[in-house]
Amino acid sequence: MTTLRTAAPAKSRFAGLGARFAVAAGLMLPVLPVEASAQAQGQIQSQTQGQAPAVPVQAPAQAVLAGGKLEAKYEASLAGIAVGKGQWAIDINEDQYSATASGGTAGLLKAFAGGSGSGQSTGRVVAGALVPSNYQAVTTSAKKSETIKMLITPGYVKEFSIEPEPPLDPEKIPITDAHRRNVIDPMTGSLMRVGGTGELLTPDSCRTAASIFDGRMRYDLKLDYKRMESVKAEKGYRGPAIVCAVYFTPIAGYVPDRAAIKYLAAQRNIEVTLVPIAGTRVLVPYRMVVPTPLGVAMLEATEFVTTPAPAKAVAKTN
Repeated sequence: MTTLRTAAPAKSRFAGLGARFAVAAGLMLPVLPVEASAQAQGQIQSQTQGQAPAVPVQAPAQAVLAGGKLEAKYEASLAGIAVGKGQWAIDINEDQYSATASGGTAGLLKAFAGGSGSGQSTGRVVAGALVPSNYQAVTTSAKKSETIKMLITPGYVKEFSIEPEPPLDPEKIPITDAHRRNVIDPMTGSLMRVGGTGELLTPDSCRTAASIFDGRMRYDLKLDYKRMESVKAEKGYRGPAIVCAVYFTPIAGYVPDRAAIKYLAAQRNIEVTLVPIAGTRVLVPYRMVVPTPLGVAMLEATEFVTTPAPAKAVAKTN
């Protein structure tokens, strides 16, 4: 005999899902609803029954750009209803980069399930590629606060911790040393560097993949080209954008039978809209759209102000 649990009130389910999505949106995670969808696992269960990072191409020395900055604000919505706000600051120069984000619930959602989050990733720029060294994410809700930290050497997560330490779950696929190799953190994974010296917004720019470890889960993201379009922020960027399909493949650190993970892995309609940071060959999300059982989850920029760093003179040698 199967025991059925009484479903939570629709308002409560929406609040829980919306809060987790809003916080994740603030952290700019590549797959925003992984944690949020878990909150709606009961509903998903009733509706469903279940590459290595791109190698950077070094540009000729004379084509290397000095870098650029981004100051952006985003709004998160679920089924057309505003659930959160976030902001993102990125600074990329010739030899290092940093990305800092924060966000939380907004509007009526605060009355049901408040939450907030912040995150930061720092690293070096090597031959044009972004090589992370440190990552931290903090999430806070009415019930708990959690901090994830990672120390990263090139291609390897040397140390990572979750505070407070979560209880062991024997059903989870364990994270091994191999799962910590040839990976990047989720925030660096949101910064897509395009190799070479040609046009940035071409179909080939979407055809890439990344191996991500977020301190809890190891997963792969594969992108593919969908279309070109124009975007217009309320403040800042107005111009062309490239839309990529996103495919999520869990590897380790998750429970295989979890309906939320199965649901996401089966999705073929997740997409991200990318635009460039001025002065760099880095594309970043302007908009992200993810189907969920409660409606379409969307993260979209309202302000997207990007400025190039002043170019430095290059000494000529005979």
